[in-house]
Amino acid sequence: MAAPHITVSDLRKTFLSAGEETTALDGASLTIDKGEYLAITGHSGSGKTTLLSILGGLLRPTSGTVSVEGCDIFGLSAEGLARYRAEKVGFVFQSASLLPSLTVMDNLLLPSLFAPRPDTGRFEARALDYLSGVGRLPKADAFPGQLSGGEARRVSLLRALMNDPGILLADEPTGDLDESSEAQVMTLLETIHRDMNTTLILVTHSEEIAHRARRRLTMSRGRILEGPV
Repeated sequence: MAAPHITVSDLRKTFLSAGEETTALDGASLTIDKGEYLAITGHSGSGKTTLLSILGGLLRPTSGTVSVEGCDIFGLSAEGLARYRAEKVGFVFQSASLLPSLTVMDNLLLPSLFAPRPDTGRFEARALDYLSGVGRLPKADAFPGQLSGGEARRVSLLRALMNDPGILLADEPTGDLDESSEAQVMTLLETIHRDMNTTLILVTHSEEIAHRARRRLTMSRGRILEGPV
């Protein structure tokens, strides 16, 4: 049997604010196989976004470990952890976070700046391939202010793929979209997951979206529960 792609062991995360300690994760543990499609649900404050941020190397846990392909990512140097984020992980957030002064093409090319061996021509070719290969996407020379919410979200999703990551972390990627735009974003996410064998970890409040995943976990008070509650 193949080793898990990601192993999370006894993760704990506390925050200190105004002299008071808040526990965001309380001994969370799980394993995720390569190419898995996992949805994580739970009430606000249950620890979902904190978990996703730690998996992506954006936030350090108070204790516990995250192993990706057998490597403890928080045992890496600062440079090694930055390389992990740049090469292994794609992030999709509820806000598209496109830079308004840059065109769609330039926004797509931003991750190439963090690639270990930048090759502008290769990344431009990949961006054009993405834009031409997926329907209902804006033109490369359009600016974010000219895009609908759904278009902007799909561009941000494609931007997350520019460094060809093996892990895609999506935090409420359809949270503020209308029904039609939500369907388009989810179709694109699931097409990417299927065609690129990307490990997709999706945080959502939507029961309907959570049911689309192959596996579903629920979080409550910083702990992970198998299945819905």
